[in-house]
Amino acid sequence: MTRSNVIVVGAGFGGLASAIRLQAAGQQVTLLEKRAQPGGRAGQIKTNGFTFDTGPSIITAPHLLEELWSGAGARLQDDVDLLALTPYYRIYFADGRYFDYGGTPQQVEAQLRSFDPGAVDGYRRFMHATRRIYQRAFEDLANQSFHRLSTFVKLVPELLRLNAAQSVYDFVSRFFRDPQLRSVFSFHPLFIGGNPFRASAIYSIVPYLERQGGVWFARGGMYSVVQAMHRLFERLGGRVRLSAPVEQVLIDDTKRAVGVRLRSGETLAADAVVLNADVTSAYTQLVPARFRTRMTDRRLRRYRYSMSCFLLYLGLDRQYPDRLLHHTIVMAARYRGLIRDIFDGHGLPPDMSLYLHAPTRSDPSMAPAGGESLYVLAPVPHLGAGIDWRSQAQAFRDRIVQFLEHDFGLTGLQESIRAERWFTPLDFRDDLSSYLGSAFSIEPTLLQSGWFRPHNVSEDVAGLYLVGAGTHPGAGLPGVLLSAKITSELIAQELPATMQPLLAENAAV
Repeated sequence: MTRSNVIVVGAGFGGLASAIRLQAAGQQVTLLEKRAQPGGRAGQIKTNGFTFDTGPSIITAPHLLEELWSGAGARLQDDVDLLALTPYYRIYFADGRYFDYGGTPQQVEAQLRSFDPGAVDGYRRFMHATRRIYQRAFEDLANQSFHRLSTFVKLVPELLRLNAAQSVYDFVSRFFRDPQLRSVFSFHPLFIGGNPFRASAIYSIVPYLERQGGVWFARGGMYSVVQAMHRLFERLGGRVRLSAPVEQVLIDDTKRAVGVRLRSGETLAADAVVLNADVTSAYTQLVPARFRTRMTDRRLRRYRYSMSCFLLYLGLDRQYPDRLLHHTIVMAARYRGLIRDIFDGHGLPPDMSLYLHAPTRSDPSMAPAGGESLYVLAPVPHLGAGIDWRSQAQAFRDRIVQFLEHDFGLTGLQESIRAERWFTPLDFRDDLSSYLGSAFSIEPTLLQSGWFRPHNVSEDVAGLYLVGAGTHPGAGLPGVLLSAKITSELIAQELPATMQPLLAENAAV
């Protein structure tokens, strides 16, 4: 049996960030990834000269990446080339109008006036209100662990003062009258798997967060950030093992994690184990039920889970600069009804909203000359809705292409396709081990946030930690990077004081 101080399972953004922090702090870290490439949801497809990011497509709060690099004695700008996006997104509505979201305050306010002359005052009050929430909820609260109930209880009065009990949509509606503007400033919870009509108003901070730090894209694609993190970790002396799926966390008679067993049968010992994987799948598949008196299968399945996504990657031999910006959002005529169908319905909705990513607007290297590597994301129900994706995926793909070509105006789209892949909720379940094929793990609601969310440190097993979208503070690149910071700090507090050399033979199988 080989030995490492800390084993991190899963090389997504959370696992990579945790591994970097722990290795930089003096631990010896082994990072295990079941797939043949690091990145998790943030993967990459290369085919016929086209390059596609498979997951996240933007960077907000870049200071979190800068802090990660700085803590490792390096500079982000030496390893990653970030490109500022302006506007952040163009949002099209069913009536043909659009809103270019992002830019100078003057540019934003000019567009607001075209929708509602009174909206500028509401926008200024909204940004002032979200600044207060941002400073407390993001800068202070999101940086600390809520694994102790006493910590969370002390903050409840303040959370109520910050309108945490109100939904994002209801909070936004206090400042905007126009229905389309209400959707412009309330849709952001969808980026982290949240329903704008029940996600806490705490999540209304995204417009302020984006204005403060900008919205960025990494040259070469978001996967270039994954590669840079991988290289940084190895420069620090960390070890990465790809195609090394973990079968079980090894736990001794005192209920302490002491290592892992790989699917190959090999065992690795450790003083601490960090799981960067879907929380529910990680617990139910890797941690034997007899060790889980709190995080039982029943409790895990009672959480409300986020929607899933249908992802379509199209390599085109032409471009659509008049219709596609780097990021384009196409809103359906229905807003509340479609959101309800996606989160709580059964079967596929009759309409769709789409998120389109055309990175060649900023980085032509992502496609052959004159071509487009178009990423299309359609939010869809998770597998609990009973959709048979084996029989419906092709028809849904055809609906998307038909809509984009004939309704949205991407003329000649079908005949321009030179490369194509798609990714359904079944792939989220089978390839990424996401429970119910949920794209963002546990849905971010007030009663599934903070202390109510699965903790960064296991409630059942000593020496076992969690990082990523399903734990505190939640999904999205900023949330995942913060979870890595929290988890690494918890390990740093625990490891020197309590860890003793452990013998492999004490591990319970």
